[in-house]
Amino acid sequence: MIAKTFYGLETILADELKQIGATSIEPINRAVSFFGDQSVMYKANYLCYTAIRILKPIANFTASNEDELYKNLLTIDWWDYMDVNQTLAIDAVVSKSVITHSKYAALKSKDAIVDRFREKYNKRPSVDIENPDLRINIHIFKEQCTVSLDSSGSSLHKRGYRGLVDKAPLNEVLAAGLIKLSGWDGKTDLIDPMCGSGTILIEAAMQAFGIPAGYYRNDFGFKYWKDYDEKLWNDILDDSLSLQKDFEYEIIGTDHSFKAHSIAKENLRSSMFHKDIVLRHCSFEELKHEFDGGTIITNPPYGERLEESDIVNLYQMIGNQLKANYKGFNAWILSGNLEALKFVGLRPSKKIMVFNGAIECRFAKFEIYAGSRKASKSASQEN
Repeated sequence: MIAKTFYGLETILADELKQIGATSIEPINRAVSFFGDQSVMYKANYLCYTAIRILKPIANFTASNEDELYKNLLTIDWWDYMDVNQTLAIDAVVSKSVITHSKYAALKSKDAIVDRFREKYNKRPSVDIENPDLRINIHIFKEQCTVSLDSSGSSLHKRGYRGLVDKAPLNEVLAAGLIKLSGWDGKTDLIDPMCGSGTILIEAAMQAFGIPAGYYRNDFGFKYWKDYDEKLWNDILDDSLSLQKDFEYEIIGTDHSFKAHSIAKENLRSSMFHKDIVLRHCSFEELKHEFDGGTIITNPPYGERLEESDIVNLYQMIGNQLKANYKGFNAWILSGNLEALKFVGLRPSKKIMVFNGAIECRFAKFEIYAGSRKASKSASQEN
C-alpha cells in the first residue's frame, strides 16, 4: 500500500505505520510504501495522524500514450471492486509523461472503466466527484502507470471537528506533523500564541489524550468496498479505546483577532476539547503565564496580506517576547517568509523544510535559555 503525506513528514509517518504493524516500510517522496493486511489498512486510516490518503494498488502497467492507458484499464475486472449501481470518481496524477494533463488522464480512465461495465452489463456506473462509492487513483510517472483504490475516500486531513476556519487555515495533517517534529510528548505545557482556528491546539490535544486521528470521522472509502469487514472495523474501534490516556499539563491558545478567537472556540467545542484547552482572546504581548518551561508551536502570518514593515515588526515582537518571558521554552515557528524569520533575533538550533500547500516553509526551533547559551551548557554539564 501507499500512504500519502506532506513533504518533510515521511519519516514521521513511517514510524506511525510501524507502530500499527505495517511491514516493509519505505519512505518515498511525499509518501510511504508499506505492506499490511486489511487490519493494517483500516488502522492506517484511523490511527495515523500524518497520513493524507491510504492507497491500495491493484494494477501496474506501461502507458506510453492515452490509448495504451485506455486499453490496459479495459482489461481490469472492475466489478470485482464495485457494483454497476455504485458511483465512482477518479483522481489522476501525471508526471514526466506523454500524457501531459491529469484531467485528460482521469477522463480517459473513466471512459475505460464505464465501457468495461457496459460490455458486461449493458449498463454503466455513474460518476460522483464529491461522494463516490469508489475513489480510484491513477498515477502515471513517465510510462509507468499504477492503478490504486483509495481506501480513505475524502482526504484524511478532513478530521471532522473543524466546522469553521479563519483565513489561511493550517492543514490538520500538517499541524499534527509539526507537533511530532517538535518532539513534544505531552509532558510539558504547550502554547500557540497565534492560534487562528485552533488547529494546532486540537491536534496537540488529540495526541496528548490518545484520541485517534479518525475519531471524529464517520466515513472512510473502504466502508463501501465489496470486502468491507464490519466486525474487524468495530474491533479496531474498540481496541483504540485503550490508547486513550490522561494529560496533566496545559494546552493554551491565544489570538488577538476576535474572529479567530470565536472560530477557535467553536472548533474546540466541536472537538469536545473546550474544557481541556485554555483559549484566550489576547495578543502574544498580553499573554501572562506562570509556566516553568514548555513548548511553543505557532504559525504566524507570512506576509501575503501584510506590509513588509508590519511583518518585520511582528517577527521582532515574537523574538522580544520569547527572550523576555519564555526562558526555558523551546519555541517552534512555521514560516514561509524566510527573511522574516531573521527578525526573530535568535539563532535557530534546527530548521526543517516543509510545505504549507504550495508554499515552501521552514519549521524553525528556537531554544530560549535561562542565561546565555554558553552558561546553560556549562550548568547542564556540571549537573
